[in-house]
Amino acid sequence: MAWYGDPDASYAYSGVDHEPLPWTEELLHVRNDMQNLSGHVFNSVMLNLYRNGRDSMGCHADNETELGHNPVIASVSLGETRLIRFRHNKSRKKFELELKDGDVLIMGGEIQHHWRHELPKTAKEKSVRINLTFRQIIVRAI
Repeated sequence: MAWYGDPDASYAYSGVDHEPLPWTEELLHVRNDMQNLSGHVFNSVMLNLYRNGRDSMGCHADNETELGHNPVIASVSLGETRLIRFRHNKSRKKFELELKDGDVLIMGGEIQHHWRHELPKTAKEKSVRINLTFRQIIVRAI
């Protein structure tokens, strides 16, 4: 996992504080594409490396205070196809999507209030996948 962004785009989740690394030219290029596609401004990006099918992300909602009330998150998949699973908080209804190389998933509105999502482990042979999740961290004045 790596965290990049504007100097004031610090992010804390799961009890860990993340100070942003400076933007690279490549990440700025992808950020501009995601801003144009989504119509939203992003000041940070989380990079997650999934080495194989045993690497996963547990079921969660992106609902931290610094993301605001209805955050917009633009997720870019690079590399191996992987499954993302959504689960409704009350009904427990599930749905799944396969995210392929180059796919973009934009989550916005109230999705983080009502649904959790995960990238489950798989016994299938999987090669490397990188996921970029662009976010707007709300910077609070002191």
